[in-house]
Amino acid sequence: MRRVRTFLMVALLATGSVATNALAQSAEGAAAAPQSLSTTSSVLSNLPAGATQKPSEPMRLSINLEGAEKPAQMSVAIQIVLLMTLLSVAPSLVLLMTSFTRIVIVLGFVRTALGVPSAPSNQIIVGLSLFLTFFIMGPTFDRVNKDALQPYLANKISSADAIDRASVPMKEFMLKQTRTRDLEYFLELGGYGPTAVKDLPIRVVVPAFVISELQTAFQMGFLLFLPFLIIDFLVSSVLMALGMMMMPPNVVALPFKLLLFVLVDGWHLIVKSLVQSFLN
Repeated sequence: MRRVRTFLMVALLATGSVATNALAQSAEGAAAAPQSLSTTSSVLSNLPAGATQKPSEPMRLSINLEGAEKPAQMSVAIQIVLLMTLLSVAPSLVLLMTSFTRIVIVLGFVRTALGVPSAPSNQIIVGLSLFLTFFIMGPTFDRVNKDALQPYLANKISSADAIDRASVPMKEFMLKQTRTRDLEYFLELGGYGPTAVKDLPIRVVVPAFVISELQTAFQMGFLLFLPFLIIDFLVSSVLMALGMMMMPPNVVALPFKLLLFVLVDGWHLIVKSLVQSFLN
């Protein structure tokens, strides 16, 4: 208890000393205020006639572009924001504007048709689809780099011009793989009239391209399912003829499916068909 009382007394004394010092300082400030006012008035009275005190200029914020000899560029902050936005939507761009959609769907159909849901794994299918996409889109990416990215990095064109130039090769690739009826449908849905191919907006080309890719991928998947479906039918018929009703047909058909797939070099044929479907 003595320690607690001693601590309280010391705290009260410290608080009282701080309050006393604050009051003393406020009193000194109040006493010095008239002196400062008199000093200011004496300085103003000593100014020559007609001289006035220059008011302080307010703070201003100016946003301007570079000189006319260079193309107008966006500020660094805006470029960083656009770059972060582009990185966040980059997977969607890869999925929807390249050959990735068709490839990954067809490879998924192959795995399902074989009857092995975990071999190859999703990581292998996505990785193979991604590298095949880079291979197929190589010429298009080279054009984008040559016509848009390199001139922009060399400060020869503006950001808007770089985007416009980069969209041209991508639109040409997508239009080559897009069905006419899909383009006509989205043009009609968007309220566009008769439009030339070069004037098609990107918001019409992208959904039409995605719909066409889904249609093509499902057609290829149907053709891939046919030989494996025939094997399932044959195995089921043989098991029923032998009276082996309790034997699952999938267990017996799986080795024959794998044997057929290996004998015909299935992965080579599928990858070759996928690549040629984009190059033709």
